[in-house]
Amino acid sequence: MATGSDEHQPKLKLYSYWRSSCSWRVRIALNFKGLKYEYIPVNIMKGEQHNPEFLKLNPIGYVPVLVDGDLVLSDSLAILLYLDEKYPQRPLLPTDLKGKAINLQIASIVSSSIQPFQNASPLKYLGEKFGPEEILPWIKHHIGNGLVALENLLKDYAGRYATGDEVFLADLFLAPQIYSYTTIFNLDLNQFPLLSRLNEAYSQVSEFQNAIPEKQPDNPSSGTS
Repeated sequence: MATGSDEHQPKLKLYSYWRSSCSWRVRIALNFKGLKYEYIPVNIMKGEQHNPEFLKLNPIGYVPVLVDGDLVLSDSLAILLYLDEKYPQRPLLPTDLKGKAINLQIASIVSSSIQPFQNASPLKYLGEKFGPEEILPWIKHHIGNGLVALENLLKDYAGRYATGDEVFLADLFLAPQIYSYTTIFNLDLNQFPLLSRLNEAYSQVSEFQNAIPEKQPDNPSSGTS
């Protein structure tokens, strides 16, 4: 809920970019936990993440950044684990050790072995160094390989959602990643039937849908950015 806070809840601030999959993960979690927050847009296409004011919040210059009182925290996984500890309503991790481990494994695969290949910086460098025609093959190869791994891994754990019949941390990482593959890069999921099914399940859940890029205030088509 990208609004202000009520009198009983400290005001959270989320520095976000509408199309950032890392920011999107945090938006989903805030929605599930029913936490109100102030949405502060950072236009990474205009280089606002390199402004001195933002670098004071996150010296590496990435979104998202969460401000909760006197705490300033960056990195989506760190933010999600913090939120789950401080605001335990609607847990993001299951209670059993195996379930926790699998969710963390999936989150790590997405955040370290898939998503970095589609970041704006490496794609910009790739396009400038080798030509823009090299970007889509790069995405198909690197992101596709990661999705193959996830498709195979999840066969042993998936229910309605990634690791069972409840939404957990793994789903918060998968939903934006699948969206990027299909919507931003216009690639299909035909070879990934399980991921395709999960994508359809996410489309039926309001907490996911209210976090999608199209509904963010800095989406250029919203007319408010």
